[in-house]
Amino acid sequence: MIKRGVSRRQFLKNIGVGGAAALLANAGLPYAFAAERAAYGVLQAGALPTPPDVELLNGDVLGFSLQSRDWEGAFGWVTFRLHQAWYNGENVYYIRTDASGADFAAQNRLVHVPLLNAALAAEGTTSQVYTFANGDPDQYPVLSQIPNQDAYSPAWQVHRVTFNGTPTILTSVEAIREAETAGDVTIEALPLVVNFPVVKWPGGELAEDTEKVTYLGTGPLAFPVDTGHMEVTFKLHQCYPGSRYIVTDTSAAPMAPMMSIAASAPTQALLNIGATDEIWVWGNGIPGSGVMGFQPANFDNAAGSPIWSPFWAHFTAVWTDESQARLVMTSAEIRELESAGAIRVFKGVPDLDQAMPPFVVNCPVPIKARNTFQSPT
Repeated sequence: MIKRGVSRRQFLKNIGVGGAAALLANAGLPYAFAAERAAYGVLQAGALPTPPDVELLNGDVLGFSLQSRDWEGAFGWVTFRLHQAWYNGENVYYIRTDASGADFAAQNRLVHVPLLNAALAAEGTTSQVYTFANGDPDQYPVLSQIPNQDAYSPAWQVHRVTFNGTPTILTSVEAIREAETAGDVTIEALPLVVNFPVVKWPGGELAEDTEKVTYLGTGPLAFPVDTGHMEVTFKLHQCYPGSRYIVTDTSAAPMAPMMSIAASAPTQALLNIGATDEIWVWGNGIPGSGVMGFQPANFDNAAGSPIWSPFWAHFTAVWTDESQARLVMTSAEIRELESAGAIRVFKGVPDLDQAMPPFVVNCPVPIKARNTFQSPT
């Protein structure tokens, strides 16, 4: 941890040349946050012991903290490496979190999610990303959709493009298809689905939380997308069991603006094919850092489990008698409490039509860590 009352000069001396370089690279950030970033760089270098109860699941994570003294909200931050793509000749930026293929996930240090394989058999649940087997060094992947389009899904089926002759740079799906028709490229649809949420696109980007007090706030990002350093920093939320997660998009398109995240209507269909897991947020009970101002949410399974998915069927749990509320840490407890009538579980949120299925939220988990929430009662 970074001690208070240390001068800037002394702090730079303490963390050494490598840490100082990391701090200076983030000179545009608030000082306290930049200090946290620099200190994490030292942790990564092995100069300090890594906390034994923290497991980093994502190789694209550049830094993180489970909490921050730089803001009031009970959440930390996590910085991802940005990746660039094209959509109709314009720049798009995304992060990588999960993959359905074990080999691809291992090679790229992403979370393996076997359930996403189900999307391959369900038309319309995925968007398409085109990668290049032998493209020009300046060739970026090409995306078929971007947020704010009805067909946008952060679950992408990967298509591999191979040039049959001298590579040229292709920046749109139309250009790729024209090259295929001309015999210049071969396209192979791979049995691979990846969760690559788009964070910046032509005409928009995920919003920064300028207040950093509540769960949703004014956006899921701790700071604006930084294409100069090719990184993006999300707020990092706590949930049970032992997970720290981010929020990127939801199938409930009308609710997306209220949640300050992207709309991804096609992900609703993932619910029908067994590609989702379940999340319960709390609508009353123990005050805390959850989305509705109560205890942290409960996931049904921990990230990395073969039956885990970052795409969550969203439920809200409400205590029948709030005076009997207690901290609930497992999905098994939720089911027992519901069976006993102690809580009522709503699909989505209580004011939605309960005849409809729950909506889906995309909540990747880059870090597993011991739960630290403490009930105020």
